[in-house]
Amino acid sequence: MYISKLELFGFKSFANKTVLEFQKGINGVVGPNGSGKTNIVDAIRWVLGEQKSSTLRGDKMESVIFNGTKKRKPLGMSEVSMTLVNDDGTLPTDYSEVTITRRIFRSGESEYLLNKNVCRLKDITNLFMDTGMATNAYSVIELKMVEGILNDKTGERRKMFEEAAGVNKYKHRRKLALKRLQDVKSDLTRVNDIVSEVEKNVRSLERQAKKADKYNALQSELRERELDFSERRFSVLEKELTALSEKLNNLKNDRQLTDSEIREIEQELISIRNEIGEIERKLRIKHQEIGKLNEKKHEAQRTVSVAEERKVSLERN
Repeated sequence: MYISKLELFGFKSFANKTVLEFQKGINGVVGPNGSGKTNIVDAIRWVLGEQKSSTLRGDKMESVIFNGTKKRKPLGMSEVSMTLVNDDGTLPTDYSEVTITRRIFRSGESEYLLNKNVCRLKDITNLFMDTGMATNAYSVIELKMVEGILNDKTGERRKMFEEAAGVNKYKHRRKLALKRLQDVKSDLTRVNDIVSEVEKNVRSLERQAKKADKYNALQSELRERELDFSERRFSVLEKELTALSEKLNNLKNDRQLTDSEIREIEQELISIRNEIGEIERKLRIKHQEIGKLNEKKHEAQRTVSVAEERKVSLERN
């Protein structure tokens, strides 16, 4: 297994897309100071999943993005892709060529891709475990790491030997197993607490269930008694309704008779009113005749008075 190609875009000093191709065997990268030789090592370490910005000679992870110059604006993202030839089957995959990609944006978001498929950092870590290709493995050694191994003050030599011997994979599995075991113990403790809480709730629910059963029994008895009372009340009301219906029918019959009598009386009243009208008309005629006769009477009386006065006057003469 060896690195066949390294693609950098926007990583530190590599503003443009840069492709470095490597051949099987020993390859060397030479150049003056500040030309970006160390940045290539940082890019390899970064694409393998390095999470410490201090290891990449930066204060934060976004500092690996090209920060711009006087003549060029800064970029918004950084991307590194590394292609490995898996000719000896070192990597546990069926692909003969594996490409891993890492991207980071100025917003802090990052992506990992494995053969152009989105994946997790854990997938890449598991892929390179015990292969010597990792952020802290012996495949990437810096000068300060050589000093640390020679001094062996922090156990760097032991870590390198364990990585070379393939022990890290089992230590990692052991750590995960212990963590899972601890999680299971915590879950069991929580389950015991939940069981005790559930038992309390069960006892409380049993008391409530007994009360509910008693309530349901009383409710059923009350419903039966209400139904019995309703049936009796319905029977009584039905009898009263029958009596009232008969009374109503009788009243309707009486009303029909009364209406007939009223219509007859109204007919008689109309006839009487017609007769009264005729009598009043005749009475008016008689009054008129009486008035004429009274006028004739007054006229005759005046004539008689005048004649008597003339008679008296003549007798005096």
